Amino acid sequence: MIFVNYKTYEEGSGQKAVTLTKVLEEVARESQIKIIPVVQVIDAETIIASTTLEVWVQHVDPLSYGAHTGWTLPEEVARIGISGVFLNHSEHKFDNFDALYTACEKAIASNLKTLVFAGSLDELTKVSELGTTYVAYEPPELIGSTTTSVTQAQPEIISKAADIARSKGLPLVVGAGVHSMADVKKSLELGAVGVAVATDIVKSEDPRRELMDLVEGFK
Repeated sequence: MIFVNYKTYEEGSGQKAVTLTKVLEEVARESQIKIIPVVQVIDAETIIASTTLEVWVQHVDPLSYGAHTGWTLPEEVARIGISGVFLNHSEHKFDNFDALYTACEKAIASNLKTLVFAGSLDELTKVSELGTTYVAYEPPELIGSTTTSVTQAQPEIISKAADIARSKGLPLVVGAGVHSMADVKKSLELGAVGVAVATDIVKSEDPRRELMDLVEGFK
């Protein structure tokens, strides 16, 4: 599987997000590889209405209904038809583990799938106790790189991450600088079930070509 994080890139916002999602859907249909757009909350309902793909959002908060101006509720994300959520991404980390635990618990209670990120093996061990759907290993220093991927820089760490995830019965996703068929293939060989990408697809002049390259790594 491939998670495509639209972040708040201009190329992944508004009508451009809808257009990009159509490209993801075409490639998913042709390749039979599961591709999941991970979108901004503000675009979520529009994108859900435009695609048959499973749509995720990039964050929810550890709160329920009440006086919480500017926060994102798991219950409302689920209500509009979102299937899952990223939690603890390095660009939107929780201040403490208790907050992450509560957000994950509330997301699961709202029937949302969850992918919880970790930037180190110690953190991965800890988040693997949360009962999440997936865990992700993504070293922060490589996020956004267009030249060096996690599979190139830290293959031995990915193997250890896969062992940790496997010991908890969890599927591992890897990310940070993933930008080629070789990166995907190596990730799978090392024990991951999929990859998380952003820059390589969302900011590409030809997202379809880049996606078609990535899906070749699953063959």
